[in-house]
Amino acid sequence: MHELSITRNIVAVVAERAAGRRVSAVTLVVGNLTGVDVAAVRYCFDLCTNGTSLAGATLQVDEIEGRARCNLCGKEVTLTAPMLRCECSEDATLAIIAGEELRVRSMEVHDV
Repeated sequence: MHELSITRNIVAVVAERAAGRRVSAVTLVVGNLTGVDVAAVRYCFDLCTNGTSLAGATLQVDEIEGRARCNLCGKEVTLTAPMLRCECSEDATLAIIAGEELRVRSMEVHDV
């Protein structure tokens, strides 16, 4: 389960930025092409925040759909999985323009 190590890293980054202050909320952006199981991250978040300045914090996850643009015809398509070719031609490749995000969007911090 790589979501556990991802969540540990997220908690570490947020705790470092909070610099000892209490964190009450964290918002993540997760693209659906990352392969990250959002339900597993939610589950791991409570485990990973226990005993830290994030203990009891809420987790909001904004999921981003995958999108790509054809390098040949310029058409934009929605992706649920990484695709390499556009339907317009066997030679047309797709450039992913959204869905690979995995970042902390915001955190709510309070002085202790």
